[in-house]
Amino acid sequence: MVPPQQTPTAKTGRLVIAVDGPAASGKGTLARRLAAHYRLPYLDTGLLYRMVARAMLDAGLGLDDAQAAAAAAAGFDEKAFDEAGLRGREIGEAASVVAAIPAVRRALIDRQRDFAAAPSGAVLDGRDIGTVICPDATVKLFVTATPEVRAARRHKELSARGEVAAFEGILADIRRRDARDSGRGDAPLKAAEDAILLDTSALGVDEAFAAALSIVEKRRFV
Repeated sequence: MVPPQQTPTAKTGRLVIAVDGPAASGKGTLARRLAAHYRLPYLDTGLLYRMVARAMLDAGLGLDDAQAAAAAAAGFDEKAFDEAGLRGREIGEAASVVAAIPAVRRALIDRQRDFAAAPSGAVLDGRDIGTVICPDATVKLFVTATPEVRAARRHKELSARGEVAAFEGILADIRRRDARDSGRGDAPLKAAEDAILLDTSALGVDEAFAAALSIVEKRRFV
């Protein structure tokens, strides 16, 4: 375990970028591109919660079973999951439910901090990277967009995968997840005090990346 005060900082000469934000805000796309640009390892921490949810569903366990969820979070093998099977709407909603369980979050902290401790640095995206996982990250971004824009993006993504879902239903999911993520008692979704807000509502992918890259370049040596 890497204690919060020892998480990588600019003073160590390593670059750790924390990218937080709500569902479908574009944080994952930006984090992946930043990682590729700086040649850093990248972790989508949301996938960890999706793995826990997938394990629970596959075992026929209730998502509100905190003890079973904690056990699943403590012992799963990341290599045992097919990422394509973790991207659906159902699993995203299930992941949001298990992510609200404090014991699950505690069980996954070490995995995330160990990843952030990579010799070169790392890029991680999620909902509590800048506040809990890497509070001393070199650069912190909080990426957001309006619920309507995020729902439209998710609808397009699901349609491209052949999943049929009404826009209104997706928008309701987005709002429900926002309320759950922001309202949970343990590590709620919120911007770190020193995070830079990036609203991507009116930005294309390339524009958003250019804005994110500019923020990182300005902050990484401060």
